[in-house]
Amino acid sequence: MRASLLLLLFLVGCAGDSRDLLVVYSPHGKEMLGEYELAFEARYPSVDVRWIDMGGQDAYDRIRTEAANPQASIWWGGDSPTFSKAAAEGLLEPYRPSWADAVPEGSRDAEDRWYATYLTPEVIMYNSRTVEEGERPVDWDDLLEPEWNDRIIIRYPLASSTMRTIWGALIMRQPTVQDGYNWLARLDVNTKTYTADPTQLYLKLAREEGDVSLWNLPDTQIQSSLNGYPFGFAVPSSGTPILNDGIALVRGGSNPDMARAFYEFVTSDSALVQQAETYFRIPVRQDIGAERLPEWMASPIVPMDVDWGRLEIEGALWMEHWDQRIKGRGAEYLEELGG
Repeated sequence: MRASLLLLLFLVGCAGDSRDLLVVYSPHGKEMLGEYELAFEARYPSVDVRWIDMGGQDAYDRIRTEAANPQASIWWGGDSPTFSKAAAEGLLEPYRPSWADAVPEGSRDAEDRWYATYLTPEVIMYNSRTVEEGERPVDWDDLLEPEWNDRIIIRYPLASSTMRTIWGALIMRQPTVQDGYNWLARLDVNTKTYTADPTQLYLKLAREEGDVSLWNLPDTQIQSSLNGYPFGFAVPSSGTPILNDGIALVRGGSNPDMARAFYEFVTSDSALVQQAETYFRIPVRQDIGAERLPEWMASPIVPMDVDWGRLEIEGALWMEHWDQRIKGRGAEYLEELGG
């Protein structure tokens, strides 16, 4: 609803603007989106870039709803299972970017309907003021300990491709799906609240309404380095999901030539290096030398073994079960199961 209102307001607001409108749906945050809006408009003065900052799942839902009358031309950001689902439903326009050969097979669609731009590791985020160094969780199971009761704040997962990836990976990490549900129920017991969007997550954590969350590495670093929030993070020691963060053209979107130009503009090698330095984005492209990237990107991260195909097929059912049976009632859920 909020995204719909924002879209209506800015479409009405640009009625008197003679420039060509280019609408972008993206979860990449106002800092990076705002910078690339201005940079692209400086390169192409006849274009008015308008972006809506929304979760990757929200972007997919909106593009699907608008399929008969697309409002966006570019979808920039979200996990590969969500992009694959959109591609299978005919929502994305094939486009082979100039750098296609620099992307490994698992990070692109076989029919060029989406390509990954970044590798995004998921992390445990914490308030570095309130969580002392020796107390900080270092792995997923640490979050189930009684000491974290009523101290965890989580972004509502259904609207977020980041959180859907984390939830799905944590379910598949267990021997059975039911064991995964039980794990999430135990996490729910320790969870104080679920926030509607990332902004509320950041504000609540910074105001010390909670101490710990599960989130992604780039956005945690952005909030700490650019916005001054007291956030630190731990990469879970047993391994973490590293999602392929994609980009695609929306089928039937307006101004397709400028949409392709924007696609190339934000994924050029110079843009990716700048995004790595400023916004902590790890490029997927294998033709960008390590010497051009920040030193921290050379540090090893243990990847969790994630069955992305299974997540694409079964993930929606898992999320529905969690939302209807577990969210906000983890203790009752476990009691009903006799656990």
